[in-house]
Amino acid sequence: MQEIRFIPKAYTSSVEDGSFTWTSPSNIALVKYWGKKEHQIPENPSVSFTLDNCKTTTILSFSKKEKQDNFSFDVFLDGDKKDDFKPKIETFFKRIEVYLPFLKNYHFKIETSNTFPHSSGIASSASGMSALAMCLMSLEKLLIESDVAMSTDENTINDGFFIQKASFLARLGSGSACRSLEGDLVVWGKHHEIEGSSDLFGVKYPFEVHENFKNYRDTILLVDKGEKQVSSSVGHNLMYGHPFAQERFKQAHKNLSSLINVFKEGDLDTFIEIVESEALTLHAMMMTSMPYFILMKPNTLEIINKIWSFRQTTNSKVCFTLDAGANVHVLYPESESEQVCEFIKNELVAFCQKGQYINDKIGFGAKQL
Repeated sequence: MQEIRFIPKAYTSSVEDGSFTWTSPSNIALVKYWGKKEHQIPENPSVSFTLDNCKTTTILSFSKKEKQDNFSFDVFLDGDKKDDFKPKIETFFKRIEVYLPFLKNYHFKIETSNTFPHSSGIASSASGMSALAMCLMSLEKLLIESDVAMSTDENTINDGFFIQKASFLARLGSGSACRSLEGDLVVWGKHHEIEGSSDLFGVKYPFEVHENFKNYRDTILLVDKGEKQVSSSVGHNLMYGHPFAQERFKQAHKNLSSLINVFKEGDLDTFIEIVESEALTLHAMMMTSMPYFILMKPNTLEIINKIWSFRQTTNSKVCFTLDAGANVHVLYPESESEQVCEFIKNELVAFCQKGQYINDKIGFGAKQL
C-alpha cells in the first residue's frame, strides 16, 4: 500500500466549528523499534502490548478561519498553556498536511491530559499523538460525510480505513504512536510472516494468542522521572552507521518470528528470554553508538537483579522490559498478579523515585468520548 491512498479527494462540505474527544493509551514494545529511515519508516518490525490505564485524553476544538495562510493552534496540558509543545505539533502538521488538507482552514485548541505523571518516562508521545490523530480523523470524516446529498459509498470512511489512516498519521508524529490505536497486540513494520504488516501503519496482531497472554499485567516502576537524557529522535539517528545496526535489525525480524509460536503455544519461558533480551539489546545499542549513552540508573540494575533472583527462587514467570530510559516495566501473567504485586511492594518499590509505580494491564486501544 502506498501513501497516496491517504490523500483525500476534495471535501464536499465545510464545517464551521465543533470539537472531538478521544482517549488513547501508551504501549510497551516487546520487540523494539530502534532505527528509522526517512518519513518515520522503521528499520525493523516491532510488536507491542497496548496498555490500558496509561493514556492521554485529548479534546480538539476547531473553528473556521478567514485566512488560510498558516497553521493556527494552541496547546494545553492539564489546563495550562504549553507553548513549548507547539514546535512538535507544527512539525507534525507540516508532515501530515498533504493527507489532511483542511489543517490551515481552522484554528485548533488542543487540550490534553495524561493519567500518568508528565515526564515519568512513559511514552506520552505515543498516547498523545495517537489521540490527536484520532481527533483529526474524526474531523475529516465529518467533512467527507456531512453533506448527506452527496453521500455515497465513495463519500464515507469505514472503520478499518479510519483506524489505518489514523495510525499512518500518528506515525508521522511519533513512530510508536501508530501502535496505540488498537489492542491488545499490535505489529508495526513489514515482516514476511505477517500478512498485511506495513512500515506505514500498525496492524492488529493477526494470529492465535494463548490464554497465558490474555489480560497480561505491566507494573511500571518509576526509577527516574527526569527529562530524557537523549531524545528518541537523536537515539534513532545514532543507528546510522552503527557497527552493529544490521545485525540488530536481523535479530528483530528473527525474534518477531519466534514470538508467533510463543504466542500460539503460551510459551512463557521463551517469551521471557526474547523480551528481556530485546530490552537489553536496545540499551546495548545506545551504549555502543557514537556518541554513547547509559540510560539505566543503578536502581534499574538493582530491580533487574531482584527480578532474576525472585524468578529463580519461585519459578515465577515475571520478567522485565525497558524503554529508552531508566524505568522498568514488570510484565507478568494475570494468574500471578497477587504474588508478583506483593514482591513489587516488598522488594522493588524501594528502588523507585519517591516509591512511585503504576499498575497497568493490557488494553484495547483508542476510544472516542
